[in-house]
Amino acid sequence: MAYSGIKDKTAIVTGAGEGIGRAIAEALTRQGANVVLNDIDTALCERSAHEIDQSHKGRCLPFAGDAGNVGFIDKMVGFALSQFGKIDFVIPNAGITLFGDFLKFTPESFNKVVQLNLQGAFFLVQRAAKEMIRQKSGGKVVLLSSQVGIRAYRNLTAYAMTKAALRMMAVNLAFELDKHRININVVAPGATLTERTRQEQPDYEGIWGKLNPNGRVGKPEDIANTCLFLLSDEAGHINGQTIPVDGGWTTAGKYPEDLGQ
Repeated sequence: MAYSGIKDKTAIVTGAGEGIGRAIAEALTRQGANVVLNDIDTALCERSAHEIDQSHKGRCLPFAGDAGNVGFIDKMVGFALSQFGKIDFVIPNAGITLFGDFLKFTPESFNKVVQLNLQGAFFLVQRAAKEMIRQKSGGKVVLLSSQVGIRAYRNLTAYAMTKAALRMMAVNLAFELDKHRININVVAPGATLTERTRQEQPDYEGIWGKLNPNGRVGKPEDIANTCLFLLSDEAGHINGQTIPVDGGWTTAGKYPEDLGQ
C-alpha cells in the first residue's frame, strides 16, 4: 500500500543493519523516503545501506556507531542534515536485550541496557525535535517498545523497565511537542523472527507460532508496515499511542514453559 506523506521525507533509523530496523528502512525507501541507516556494526551497516540504496526509490546512506552515545547522536543528526537538508522522521530502533536474575543483575548490565534503550532514544528524539522545530515543518517519531513492556516475562526486569518507559515517553511528548506539529507513537513488537531471535532459540518460529493466539510468529515486515502507517499522513490524528504488533500475545498468549519444553 502506498501511503501519503512519505515520499521525499528524511528519516533516521537506528539499529537497522538487520531485522526489524532494516525492514523499516526498506519500507521507507520503497515509498521514496531518504534514510540514514545506523548500526553499531560498521560492515553490516554499510552493506545493508548499499543493498537498500540500490533496490528502492529513496536514498539510503550508512552511518555506523553507538546509538546510545549522546555525542554520536549529535554527529548522526548532523550527517542527515548535511546529506538531505532536513529531518522528518525518527525511529530509534536500536536496543539490547539482557536476560538476568533480578537478584543477581549487575550495575554494569543495568547501565548497558538503559544507555542504549532509553538514553539513546531520549536524546535522539530530543536532538531531532529541536531540528524539526527550527525547520517549522513538524515531524513524526516512532519508538520501538516490546510486548515485554506490557506483560511480565521472567528474567527481563531491566529490559522490560526500559520498554515500558518508552511508552510513557511517548505519552508525555505527545502532550509536550504537539504544539510544534511533532507527533510520537510507539510500536510494541511481539515475538518476531529475526537473525537474532533465530540464533537465540533455534526453534523460535515453531515455539512462538504455538504460543501466539493467531498461530504464527511475527515477521520484521509486520512491524515495518505498522511504523510506515504511523509515519504517514493517514495517521496524522494518532498521537501518544502504543500499538502492539504481536499476534494477540499480550491479550491471551502463553509462555514457552506452558508448552512443557
